[in-house]
Amino acid sequence: MEKVARNVQSDGIIIDLDGTVYKGRQEIEGAAAAIDYLRSRGKRLAFLSNRGNISRTMCCEKLAGMGIRVEAQEVLLTSTVTAMYLSEHHPGCKVWVLGEQGLVDELLLAGLMLADEPEQAEWLVITLHESLTYRDLNMAFRAVRGGARIIATNADRTFPGDDGDAIDVAGMIGAITNSTGREVEIVIGKPSRYMSEAALRLLDVPAERCLIVGDSLESDIGLGKASGMQTALVLSGSTKREQLEAVKDQPDWVWDSLADIVDYL
Repeated sequence: MEKVARNVQSDGIIIDLDGTVYKGRQEIEGAAAAIDYLRSRGKRLAFLSNRGNISRTMCCEKLAGMGIRVEAQEVLLTSTVTAMYLSEHHPGCKVWVLGEQGLVDELLLAGLMLADEPEQAEWLVITLHESLTYRDLNMAFRAVRGGARIIATNADRTFPGDDGDAIDVAGMIGAITNSTGREVEIVIGKPSRYMSEAALRLLDVPAERCLIVGDSLESDIGLGKASGMQTALVLSGSTKREQLEAVKDQPDWVWDSLADIVDYL
């Protein structure tokens, strides 16, 4: 891609994961080297993902398997931020999870309690569930019918998997809201302020001195624009170049991949 004259002027870099650093279990070419380069330049890094079915430990282990060095404290998943939100605003609440062990781990680390029965839950927490069964759905249904409020880690329709786009949390949400008639009260994931505020607290950098890099116009670029950050769209994930023609509020940079960032610092 042709280089523009304007360079990135940021102290903090927020990096999306799915479609930006990896696809499925495969590193996107040049991502590891780009991250190493950013560290060598003294940039503060945060890895911000709408993934809610894994924990930070699981995420770091996945990245390590690709040769990418990331510390758990640098990672903010929607599982993490959902746990932070409930712990801060509803301390001691009992939750029921429609999701997987990674989300459970983050909730427990934040000091939240799992309900013994779905009817005891004050909140139903919904995230991606890749091994979903009818029993899982029905227990979540019972939680909401018993009075639990609904919070979702994110509401993405799809995510980039090993074999192309795969159904995401929106599918789990739809099953519960359509069967109970109750709506989701809070969606934590990008582009919400919950994610941007968590990232800015982690980096301890003003929004105008931050750059967010991601593959989604809606969640990554949308979050950056709403928060006053600089924005860079990568074409290695869910967005194609032709989609930019219909976008009024353009990202500050458009790169083929995260590897291109080394040409702009």
